[in-house]
Amino acid sequence: MRVPVISSDDQPLMPTKPSRARGWVREGKAKGFFKDLSQYCVQLLEEPTGTDTQSIAVGVDPGKKYSGLGVQSANYTLWKGHLILPFETVKKRMEQPRMMRRGRRGRRINRKLPYKQRAHRQKRFNHRRGHKLPASIRANRQLEYRVVKELTKVYPICAIYYEDVEAKGDKAFTPVMVGEKFMLQWLEKLAPTHTKLGWETASLRRDLKLEKSRNQGESTPASHAVDGIALASHSFRGMEKINGKNYRGQVWQGEVNLTESPFTVLRRPPVSRRQLHLMVEPLGGVRRKYGGTVTRHGFCKGDYVQASRKDQAFFGWVSGDTKSQVSVSNANWKRLGQFSTNKIRLLKHSTNLVKVMWIYARKWSNNEYNCYCPHLSPPERLVTLPRGAKKANSSSR
Repeated sequence: MRVPVISSDDQPLMPTKPSRARGWVREGKAKGFFKDLSQYCVQLLEEPTGTDTQSIAVGVDPGKKYSGLGVQSANYTLWKGHLILPFETVKKRMEQPRMMRRGRRGRRINRKLPYKQRAHRQKRFNHRRGHKLPASIRANRQLEYRVVKELTKVYPICAIYYEDVEAKGDKAFTPVMVGEKFMLQWLEKLAPTHTKLGWETASLRRDLKLEKSRNQGESTPASHAVDGIALASHSFRGMEKINGKNYRGQVWQGEVNLTESPFTVLRRPPVSRRQLHLMVEPLGGVRRKYGGTVTRHGFCKGDYVQASRKDQAFFGWVSGDTKSQVSVSNANWKRLGQFSTNKIRLLKHSTNLVKVMWIYARKWSNNEYNCYCPHLSPPERLVTLPRGAKKANSSSR
């Protein structure tokens, strides 16, 4: 395991050992803090003795509902991530505006008139060229880009490897393929970007002896993060052709060392966008506002807080409010309860990211992981997740 290091002018340096990072903080040479991905980092308060860096690569395995990321150097595995994408949430929420929009058009247009005499709104600008992404696909790609961008702030990334997804069977395309060109253009602004096909990722993953789970919805490193590590390993290990007298083929050349590293499950808080009023009028004809990120009590939705009730502490994220109370939910956005403002203490401002689970695997060969669930109370945060389990227990009492 390695701790990210940042220089005094906010430039990422090579990660260091946890013991050395603790020594720097103890001696006053550095300060420790947590980044938006809940990574513990140290920032030097003095000029470093050297700023030379080694090659570090990021691998991105995109998906429709889940994506996997991995950060790898030649000697260490630095970070693994599992993203729960907002595809289904955004797709479901787009249905109501579509229905309201069609209703307004139906009430405005008199279809008994000839077509040329109907009150169709004419286009004002000639900018409709069909280069927009669907909202659900755009939300997926933006979440992946946000995480990669945060990684470039703490690691000296030299290359990004993105899996080029191909349609299987008689399908013309898959939702994962949509937006790939946009994503590659965004990633090129961060670091040189390369694409690899799925069979190349699978071949290197088998060569590195990484276990792959068949259940893509598992919140474990074996579901998607291993593909991110395999993609990043292409920067240090490649396939070389061999043409002999009596044989020809390909072999893997290069060395890469896989080590223990933190594993984080991240998602975007499912906060509804602000509406001026509800769709259906209540009794009295006064519609209340709905959605948005600001509450009436000084908190923002997505703030990580500690709430107390009857000598019991709850850790979660602000998800809503009433006139006198604030709603607090866990990482799966299930409400833990509603609390008065004097019973809530702000721990961290909203970063538009929710850490569902944090796993620190001692060894790759162990049959169990040590899991950290931040939304549980302190005695219940550390739980055990057997390898192959679907998800860590994230429910509250």
